[in-house]
Amino acid sequence: MAVNSSTHRALPLNRPVQLRFRLSPAFFYNRTSSRPVFSTDAPNLRLVSVRAHKPGSDGFGYKKSVKLTDSEAPIGSSRSSTSSAIDFLTLCHSLKTTKRKGWINHGIKGPESIADHMYRMALMALIAGDIPGVDRERCIKIAIVHDIAEAIVGDITPSDGVPKEVKSRMEQEALNEMCKVLGGGMRAEEIQELWAEYENNASIEANLVKDFDKVEMILQALEYEMEHGKVLDEFFLSTAGKFQTEIGKRWAAEINSRRNSRLANKLS
Repeated sequence: MAVNSSTHRALPLNRPVQLRFRLSPAFFYNRTSSRPVFSTDAPNLRLVSVRAHKPGSDGFGYKKSVKLTDSEAPIGSSRSSTSSAIDFLTLCHSLKTTKRKGWINHGIKGPESIADHMYRMALMALIAGDIPGVDRERCIKIAIVHDIAEAIVGDITPSDGVPKEVKSRMEQEALNEMCKVLGGGMRAEEIQELWAEYENNASIEANLVKDFDKVEMILQALEYEMEHGKVLDEFFLSTAGKFQTEIGKRWAAEINSRRNSRLANKLS
């Protein structure tokens, strides 16, 4: 989230699989070496074992691991493909339970999850009017995967003090591990490609989805202002003037117009 870590939980698996990670940004980033550190004793992100543990008292203590048992069939077999798919989906469960940190930092009770955010972005891509040269289906796919690495690294925000290039590297390494859990192949390659396209803002589809990311955030901010009686200026100020597409600009202008009318009515 541009402006939020969160509580991580995952469904237990019924077979002996175990993923071990410590996800506090304090573990991720060594300020003296400018190098990501994924645990207290290892400089590289490594998927060691898929069972989730309860979060620590600091909200970042999520530990999880994915490791196929020795009895699993080789990658490529039907049994292994099914097993890998369920392992991958179980790993993605934390996207449903991890709350977006920006809202937590602003005292929002019961805020949206990472998956909530991505889902409404995908709906935006679905309902947006036709734009010449834009592949709508690709936009939907990008929206679904753009924050998928947060299933492992959590929702790292500017307030965590992690440099952008370090955050990107951490997420790339996490995504690599997730694709290994999936078993590689065409679908894993597609996820990697879609994520990189968004991360690098490398296409008109990526431009549009990045706008949807900001539009969804300010729409959610407006909704939380109305529900909780808060003023969440930070989210509107951080996105002002940063929309790349006409539809992004129009939708953002509509949200801001509704917010300004609401604020004016409160003062009158």
